[in-house]
Amino acid sequence: MRGPLDRLGLSRRTRIALDWILTIVGAVGIVFAVKFYVVNPYRIPSSSMEPTLHCARPGMGCEARFSDRVLADRLIYHFRDPKRGEIVVFNTPQAARQRCGAGGVFVKRIIGLPGDAWSERNGYVYIDGKRLDEPYIRSDRRDHETKKPIKIRPGRYFMMGDNRAASCDSRVWGTVPRKLLIGEVFFTYWPPNRISIH
Repeated sequence: MRGPLDRLGLSRRTRIALDWILTIVGAVGIVFAVKFYVVNPYRIPSSSMEPTLHCARPGMGCEARFSDRVLADRLIYHFRDPKRGEIVVFNTPQAARQRCGAGGVFVKRIIGLPGDAWSERNGYVYIDGKRLDEPYIRSDRRDHETKKPIKIRPGRYFMMGDNRAASCDSRVWGTVPRKLLIGEVFFTYWPPNRISIH
């Protein structure tokens, strides 16, 4: 059976070259489609998620030689709502750029959902007046602050880092609209000794 390139009347060498070019272009297109619409890698730039996700020394508060590299599922929130406790990647809100001095993409944990009343007492988080069980927070990483209840508006999420004493998060710059969420972090793939599913 003749292929579409055979019907063009090209030489065998030209057909082979064109076949390779089309294959490479197709493969690159698939990689970019996956990267932009399905899964994307991210590097942990700061200590705000220590010790759950490591950043690299000599960064302040960083515990590791190499920053963790993670994968985020960019499709998941098209099919379901974000859940409390998920680690997410999101585009930095304007207020966070101004107050944290950083932009681009943040990695934090979803703590408060739309409609929740969030508060903090002596470093412990309360949702609707009930203390939140947070096994991922080490006692030496708590900030021991107390903050009044905040009612989270519809379509917005309250983000916090696991390193509460060194995280510029929703306590500083407010909630994140859903449209800024990129996806859920589900896998750490680098360095090899840190490979894990979240």
